[in-house]
Amino acid sequence: MTIKITPFDASKYLDSEEAISEYMNAAIEEGDTDIFMAALANVVKAKGIAKVAIDAGIGRESLYKTLAPGSSPRFETVMKLAKAVGVTITTVPAHSKHA
Repeated sequence: MTIKITPFDASKYLDSEEAISEYMNAAIEEGDTDIFMAALANVVKAKGIAKVAIDAGIGRESLYKTLAPGSSPRFETVMKLAKAVGVTITTVPAHSKHA
């Protein structure tokens, strides 16, 4: 008997604004830029690369480069992508009960 294992694809489960928001918050809490960018890439994939590129005003090829592992996008670009996928990035005091 052979067991077939397929890679986990988080984008298949990001089907609501709430799920996307929780997923992005969890990535931010990790404090790792690569994890955050991977999460953002999954959200963009869930929403549709072409649609997000248009909504963010970014060329599709540029979007792929921005989301590539190891990329260092500008903060302005990250904010455009966040808005295009329907989330905002906010802050809370570091010592609050939310942190």
